[in-house]
Amino acid sequence: MVLRIFVAGHNGMVGRAIIRRLENDANIEMVTRSRQELDLLSQRDVQRFFDIEKIDQVYLAAAKVGGIHANNEQPAEFIYENLMIEANIIHAAHLADIQKILFLGSSCIYPKNAEQPMAEDALLTGVLEATNEPYAIAKITGIKMCESYNRQYGRDYRSVMPTNLYGSHDNYHAENAHVIPALLRRFHEAVEAKSPEIVIWGSGKPMREFLHVDDMAAASIFVMNLSYDIYGKHTLPMLSHINVGTGVDCTIRKLAETIARVTGFKGQLVFDQTKPDGAPRKLLDTSRLTKLGWQPEIGLEQGLIMAYEWFTANQGKFRGKQG
Repeated sequence: MVLRIFVAGHNGMVGRAIIRRLENDANIEMVTRSRQELDLLSQRDVQRFFDIEKIDQVYLAAAKVGGIHANNEQPAEFIYENLMIEANIIHAAHLADIQKILFLGSSCIYPKNAEQPMAEDALLTGVLEATNEPYAIAKITGIKMCESYNRQYGRDYRSVMPTNLYGSHDNYHAENAHVIPALLRRFHEAVEAKSPEIVIWGSGKPMREFLHVDDMAAASIFVMNLSYDIYGKHTLPMLSHINVGTGVDCTIRKLAETIARVTGFKGQLVFDQTKPDGAPRKLLDTSRLTKLGWQPEIGLEQGLIMAYEWFTANQGKFRGKQG
């Protein structure tokens, strides 16, 4: 039997990685739609799509995403668009009698001061980080929508919460990039300019966890295909999401030193301690996924080499783009 699988958000970093892992399977027929072909903000268009296409499974990787600046400048767009995308897809999939959805969330769902490492049951136990609260609330709503349709209709809608992702097709724009693509670009440009030093915000002491997007795709497919009872020992009716990460973090200083090695930068690293550090640590508790049988395969330095190779092969797309 050939499965028709719809990847919503197939042009994004995670969506592309999921497709790369699925497209060579002869038992799978991939279904994708561009924004021009399908407006995920339109309930009517999404329902018509599912009525016509007869989809078997959905990977819900579509989202409006951005860094701190974008979240601060567009909180209304971030909460509205993400809520609409999730609501339209999950409800229309249910109406089309699609039994399996994998919803991709974000580690920002957890409280700002959650105990480290952050376990799944930390959800809704405290105040969220203010800068991305609208986005986080939308992602929490996606989790609770999946759980609600499971409870009321017996669906098998699962959710995975990734840690900080990086890799091929990441955003390397100078103003809006997250920490790894931002540093890779800055170090690369410093090497080209023969700069004697690079200034990095903060003390370098905060600790962060990073997962290569290819590992995230592998984990997503693993969780989608895992044979487990959504109400069984691995998940609960109202605590069904699963963290995805490496379970290992490193300091920003260590990250910068590794990126210097990968890019060939020989200059000095200067940490500007007048700039904010952010949270001292952000690490996911991945023991639930580990017990289910999945482990990441790509170490940080190997992943950075892969990401840098992709950037250098595609840097023309980012030249002159400041956000």
